[in-house]
Amino acid sequence: MARLERLRVYPVKGLDGIEVDAASVLDGGTLEFDREFALFDSDGEILNGKRTDRIHDLRTGFDPESYELAIEPPDGRKRRFNLVSDREACAHWLGEFFEEHIELSRDQSTGYVDRREMGPSVISTATVKAVASWFDELAVEGVRRRLRANIEVSGVPPFWEDRFVGDDAPSFKIGDVTFEGVTPCGRCVVPQRDPDSGEPLPEFRQRFVRNREETFPEWADPTAFDHPYTVMIITRVPGVDRGQRLQIGDQVSASN
Repeated sequence: MARLERLRVYPVKGLDGIEVDAASVLDGGTLEFDREFALFDSDGEILNGKRTDRIHDLRTGFDPESYELAIEPPDGRKRRFNLVSDREACAHWLGEFFEEHIELSRDQSTGYVDRREMGPSVISTATVKAVASWFDELAVEGVRRRLRANIEVSGVPPFWEDRFVGDDAPSFKIGDVTFEGVTPCGRCVVPQRDPDSGEPLPEFRQRFVRNREETFPEWADPTAFDHPYTVMIITRVPGVDRGQRLQIGDQVSASN
């Protein structure tokens, strides 16, 4: 049976994610706590893993109840900041770490997702395992951390999610929440890097593309994919279903 296996949100865009047992769909169509905060430089540009590999030098944790962000830099001296009351202090510390002015901004309605008109990213457990099998150097959990999906569905075959993008693609439901596939997720430089060290895996993209082409599922619409360097999909939650809650273990079903 297909079920919601994992929910992962990224409270501060670019930093480590956390797993949660449940999450509400916000009015903006994204998940509660996901990219609720983001780091902006003095030019108003977001600072994340696409901009600098130094972001991999920070290990972070987040408590959704207290809004405490724990940061562990390479020196091992963990810092803790409340992102409601200590946000300016946190931004100052991060600015010193990255050696530039940082503003730590908050958006509670949509978050700072890359595609603000869309919603959560979705992947299957089998897809994560399939990608891990393409690289002797990678473990399944390491692939999860590289791909940074919000929603993981078990009990379905690899690349199950690909069937939900393209012309006339069906939608699917998780519990009582409907998800419409919008686009495959084209990947950037981040999945090529070790999430801890930031070191790139040699020929990651070339090996990924070769295997993706060889295993492209027959149920997917190839015209929906601009290139093969894609994995997982970006979805949209219809307005009528926003405000509802997702829970680990929820049943997943596809429409006809």
